[in-house]
Parts: sequence; C-alpha cells; structure tokens
Amino acid sequence: MKFLTSWKAEEVIKVVSGVRRCGKSTLFEMFKDQLIEEGIDEKQIISINFENIDFDELRNPTALNTYIKQQIKDNIKYYLFLDEIQNVREFERVVNSLQLNKKLDIYLTGSNAYFLSGELATLLTGRYVELKMLPLSLKEYLSVNKDEKLLEAYNNYLKSSFPFAITLDETRKRQYLEGIYSTIVLKDIVKRLNVTDVSILEQLIRYVYAEIGNLHSINKITNTLNSSGTKISNKTVANYMAGIEDSMLVYRADRYNVKGRKVLSSNAKYYAVDIGLRRLIAGDRTEDYGHILENIIYLELLRRGYQVFVGMVDHLEVDFLAVGAGQERLYLQVAYSTDKEETLKRELRPLQLINDNYPKLLLTMDTVLPEQNFGGIRKTNALNWLIGD
Repeated sequence: MKFLTSWKAEEVIKVVSGVRRCGKSTLFEMFKDQLIEEGIDEKQIISINFENIDFDELRNPTALNTYIKQQIKDNIKYYLFLDEIQNVREFERVVNSLQLNKKLDIYLTGSNAYFLSGELATLLTGRYVELKMLPLSLKEYLSVNKDEKLLEAYNNYLKSSFPFAITLDETRKRQYLEGIYSTIVLKDIVKRLNVTDVSILEQLIRYVYAEIGNLHSINKITNTLNSSGTKISNKTVANYMAGIEDSMLVYRADRYNVKGRKVLSSNAKYYAVDIGLRRLIAGDRTEDYGHILENIIYLELLRRGYQVFVGMVDHLEVDFLAVGAGQERLYLQVAYSTDKEETLKRELRPLQLINDNYPKLLLTMDTVLPEQNFGGIRKTNALNWLIGD
C-alpha cells in the first residue's frame, strides 16, 4: 500500500509482480477502496481482471485498446488497473500506447517474471516501477493471529504463508496448495515452455524443493536426475529451471565474491516461495529445520528490498550478502542453534574474515541469551529479527 500510494498519479506505470495467490488482486482492491475514500469517483476507476472470463474478448490487444479509450470520456484523471496482464496477446504494445495518454494512471499485475523480461521492459525502460510481492511475512501472519505465541506462530506459519491458506484447516489447506501448484505448473511453466513430459518437470521441482539452501549447478542437477533413471540434458534442465524461476515457485541466490566484489557464475542456491508448498511437493522434511529457517530469512530480505547473494570469503561461505538500493550491505549467518561452542565458532568465522564496517548478524533460534556481540557481530534471535522493522 505504501508503494502504490507513494507512486500514485506519477507518470510511470506501477507493476506488481508475484506468485499466484500471494495477494496482488486483493492489494489492488484495497488501493481502489482507498482512492474512493480520498474522493476519487468510481467512474474514474477502470478495472479489468484477465482471469475473469467476462473479459476474454479483451485479450485481443486492439479490442482492449478500444475498450479503454471508450471509458475515457472526461478531461480528468483515470486510474487503470489491469490484473494478470500476461493473459493479453501483445499486451506490451497496448500498455506502451496507453502510457502516452496523460489522463491515465496505470497499474498492472502479473504472475510470472517473464512478462517483464521481454519486450515490455524494452519498450518501457525508465517508465515503470515494480513491486515484487511475496506471500505473507511472519509479521503479517501475526497481525492476523494475534493470540499465538511467537514460536507457535512460526511453526504454524511454516504450514503456508499464502494469505487465504492461513485461514484453512489442515485438509483444506493441502487441497488449496495443490490447486495453486497445479495452476502454476500447467499455466505458467508447461504451457509457456511447451513441456511434453510433465513428470520430468515435476521431478525437477521436487528435487529443487528438497534441496533448498544447498549449492547447485545445472550440471549437478542434470547428473543427479540422470543417476536416478531420468534421461534429461543440461539444455533441458537449464530451460526448465528458467521456467520454474519465472513462475516464482523458487528464487535463486547467486554466489558473490565479497573481497573481489563480483558475482560468480558457477553454482547457486535455490529457495522455495512458500514452505507449505515445499512440504506438499518434497514431503515433511523436519530434519531440514536449519535450511527452512534460512529460506524464511532469505524471503524476508527480499521483502525488505535487498538483492540477496550467497557470500564467498576466501573458501568460506556467508549465508547471505544482502545489498540495499544504496549499495549498503548486510551480512547474515543463519543457524538453527549455536549452543555448542564449535558450532558458534564455525558460524562466526566467515563474518570475522570480512574487514568492512557494514552490519554483520548471526541469526539463530537460541533464546537463552536473545542478543550477544562478538567483536561487532550481533547474535540475535531469528524470530525477533523477522518481526522487527
């Protein structure tokens, strides 16, 4: 809401991207309600959701352009909301043309990253701003479930962070997540990539979900799948992985040489958009509680506006190097527990090798001492950090 409000009436297109069912349409409804409360007449709001069959005929670019122009009857500002715009053929041309009309304040949503990776981005360079939306944060979850204690809330939050899912019992939650997964796979990956063997694609998704927080290369993934009896090439794996990322089922964190200040091309880590989905696809792997916490921290860093890498210092790994909009840095190590002295030393060591003065954090689930300082490295409780500002 802060993002949309701050850019309201500015001559740039507002784009909200995010995985299906993360709340993009609801966000638009909330913002439209706010506009009306501020005195905007309902006739000034033009709203089209391309998931709605009522608007199927407007998926034709010419028909859409004509329809919108017919709605603009007075010399006043109109607020145009186009939901799931990727369903419109050649939508880039329509948006580019509409953006020339000074009466229109344009807002778009899309459920796949690739709708901004092609011609639209080229046509609108410098003329759009993007909000990358994720399912609920732990802090947002707690705003709905105020009576739950923090650890209880975290454990329930892991069952799913999708807004509607948190209102459902276990059986209905699973059915709802199955529906989200099937829709994403069939509409956003299979259809776009013309996948002929869906079972291989799903095997790849299951593997990536099971291996969150581990370093992987395309070659390693290919060899692992082939060793299990699946015949697949590096090229196909690379193509499928790009489609899985574009669907926002997973996010990739590339490695970054901290001292050399450059992104490394080999190996990356992958994280699930929702731990509930991961549990559905890869099974209930409770032994992975450390990687699950790491996954939650990674998504929270994205929410807070950071670009996130896996830091490399000499031959040691820093779980996250988070780079802000002003190129400020934040280094984080994530460990479920550092009660054992050798574990604490191991987690601190990579951070101790970094000589700059940017903040360094060690986030754990330890609660005996909520915060400590080790030579400028703050050790603090991960859940308190997640619900903080």
